[in-house]
Amino acid sequence: MDEETPIEEILDTIGDDKARTVLAEISHEPCSAKDLTERLELSQPTIYRRLDTLKQHDLIKERTLVADDGNHYSEYRCNFNSTVISLEDDEYDVRIFREENLPDRFAQLWDDLGADR
Repeated sequence: MDEETPIEEILDTIGDDKARTVLAEISHEPCSAKDLTERLELSQPTIYRRLDTLKQHDLIKERTLVADDGNHYSEYRCNFNSTVISLEDDEYDVRIFREENLPDRFAQLWDDLGADR
């Protein structure tokens, strides 16, 4: 979770039934918006709105692929393994646990080293 994102926004996103449905579907395997529309029986605008919100909060990742006919499309995948929401002293805390892969960690380290120069 982005440290500057208000916790309420994350809770609102996770609390949205349609956003949770989209997350559940792409947690099994990456999907395009078209696939999600067909599988979930939700309208394409609804799917895109939820994908945008989930992406805004870094809960999903998007990558561009090229179809056999040469057209480009986006594929979406879940960007976390688990979430813990706790309440202590009337304050919520949301922790999102991600599985970092080595190339991403190396790229981040390289970027961090270059930023200090």
